Amino acid sequence: MNAPRVNVYLDRQRLDVLDAAGRIVNTYPVSTAKNGPGERYGSERTPRGLHGVRAKIGAGCPLNTVFVRRRPTGETWTAELAREQLGRDWMLTRILWLSGRERGFNRGGEVDSLRRKIYIHGTGDEATLGIPASHGCIRMSNTGIVELFDRLAVGTEVDIVESSAPAFRVRVADWERDQARLRLIRHDVFVLEQGVPEALEWDGRDATCRHVVANDDKGAAMGCGRLLLDGSIGRLAVERLWRGRGVGSAILSRLVDIARNAGFERVVLNARTDAEAFYARHGFAAAGPEFTEAGIRHLRMERVLPPAVTPNAAPRAVSGGKMR
Repeated sequence: MNAPRVNVYLDRQRLDVLDAAGRIVNTYPVSTAKNGPGERYGSERTPRGLHGVRAKIGAGCPLNTVFVRRRPTGETWTAELAREQLGRDWMLTRILWLSGRERGFNRGGEVDSLRRKIYIHGTGDEATLGIPASHGCIRMSNTGIVELFDRLAVGTEVDIVESSAPAFRVRVADWERDQARLRLIRHDVFVLEQGVPEALEWDGRDATCRHVVANDDKGAAMGCGRLLLDGSIGRLAVERLWRGRGVGSAILSRLVDIARNAGFERVVLNARTDAEAFYARHGFAAAGPEFTEAGIRHLRMERVLPPAVTPNAAPRAVSGGKMR
């Protein structure tokens, strides 16, 4: 049987199990972070993007088994025990430990989901299911996590999505693996449509950049962009048929997130003057005079990035030694 995959929708507080054809075969209510979405270590937010099941913990344990540091404590959760230990972040029954698959966004450094100990696990407070209430993990009912645990294998893809509305996903791309599709989009948009010379488009810097790509629900690429080592955003392109549907905004937002996660205090870009309003809506402001490049008028724009975690808000340790 083909392996299933999982989508978690933060806006709907819902987890769907899909078969290889993309059909929903199971749906469960969940509870994600009370603080909302976010990838930074210590933020107590639920990370977005593509993940995989790194480890499965708790096979065969009875319902309501209590775990700390992924080990059974010998306790069994009851409502009375919960009243005696108010504020404890209960991990019950089964644990699916997630690992991010998007380098610079949810994998590596201060945004590493595995290091943050982001789990899907059972909860005793099932009244909160359907409401953001966790410290960063994805909580499920105890019967639900047993069903999910038995269905999924190590390596199963888990896609954590902020909004269920768009019919596309934005991913961190790998230039060596994905350059054919990225080149095709940029050739269509910049070389053929805008008349940018090939020699200018392919500047030899792509191998050192962070790239993102937008794919439709069938996996076809329809937009891309890149972040340079100096914090410059560029080569943001969306295929003509997908314009006006939020694809460019989603690509730009992901690149800004990657820059913030990498510690940049500001990002800059060269915007076509006719796209100034688009970038202004995303917090960019003019930072220099208009200039011409490849026969196209441009404007230098920049955006100041606040820290991913407010310096005065020290991360709080929660039960089990976790710093999510």
